[in-house]
Amino acid sequence: MEPFKNVFSAELVACLADHLQKHVEGFDRSSFESSVLEELEGLELKARAQLIADHLHLALPEVLGERFRILRSMLHPVEDAKTGFESDDDGVRGWGVLPMSMVVGQHGLDELDGSLSLLAEMTKRFSSEFAVRYFLLDDQTRALSIISGWVTDPNRHVRRLVTEGTRPRLPWAMQLPQLMADPSPMLPYLEALRDDEEEYVRRSVANHLNDIAKDHPGLVAQLAKDWMQGADKNRERLIRHACRTLIKQGHPVALEAFGLCPPELELESLTIETPIVDFGGALGFEAGLRSTSDKPQSLVIDYLVHFRKADGRLVGKVFKWKSFTLEPGHVHILERSHLIRPITTRRYYGGTQGLSLRINGRDFGYAEFELDVPAEVAM
Repeated sequence: MEPFKNVFSAELVACLADHLQKHVEGFDRSSFESSVLEELEGLELKARAQLIADHLHLALPEVLGERFRILRSMLHPVEDAKTGFESDDDGVRGWGVLPMSMVVGQHGLDELDGSLSLLAEMTKRFSSEFAVRYFLLDDQTRALSIISGWVTDPNRHVRRLVTEGTRPRLPWAMQLPQLMADPSPMLPYLEALRDDEEEYVRRSVANHLNDIAKDHPGLVAQLAKDWMQGADKNRERLIRHACRTLIKQGHPVALEAFGLCPPELELESLTIETPIVDFGGALGFEAGLRSTSDKPQSLVIDYLVHFRKADGRLVGKVFKWKSFTLEPGHVHILERSHLIRPITTRRYYGGTQGLSLRINGRDFGYAEFELDVPAEVAM
């Protein structure tokens, strides 16, 4: 499989050069391409985007009005990115827009209105969620005064930029400390877009709320409870996705929003079926739950694998399992297989590991198993 960084390829550089040549008087195409290509191969994805952005900056006029006119002229005439992501002779879209938006974010702070207007056009061809953050960091109040006007934009990508570009903890992007400390400026816009006709926009609202929940869990839990009043299926799905971290953590108000009460049950068994797991193999386990309630209970079952760390501590990682209704007095048997394989975000260490359940936010049981990790994996 071709490395993902190759979305920034020699072909894309040539395409950008084509469009620069159309619009920039005296553009030195040979110098532009050779300067980028001599460094491109040895760089990873974000560094490739920055390299291209740096050379775009050098190739464009210094006067911002003229620079913005050229960047806008280079954009593909088809505005909705869902129709295709490849740049071509007609214009730039898809990944080719990212370095263009970086030029605006990194060098357009002196012209807020023009810069954000251009980013709104760019986001129709490829999200400007990274570039808009430069302006929020520089002057959040002024930036939001413009961004707020996008809530009613007819283009779904522009509406999504309201919530995605302002996410306090957007992955792979600069964090927004001011909104992390106080998310209240964004709450009216999240509410305005919570019932947007596009699921794509509603999903961004949910992800934004999940970001907020990491710093202000009580705020999001109460918001979820309020928003559930009169919610249709689309909004309920949004709220559930927004509260995924809170539900994993067992936040009582978040659980209450979904009608999940403290469970009335006994854990009859938690059995490890594979007491020794080879790295790359599967942990098999079974649990038996018996209701002690006189009425049906809605249950959300998660499980925690307590992985051993380098210092010998065991740290639990929550995994989703299933949801169901447990009838009064009934016993329910659950079985699961969990694959333990290499992932880039975790280093494994051999020895005793643990397993427990989390049901409606309450922890139940504990069992141990041995993980056999080859020495080269643990290094």
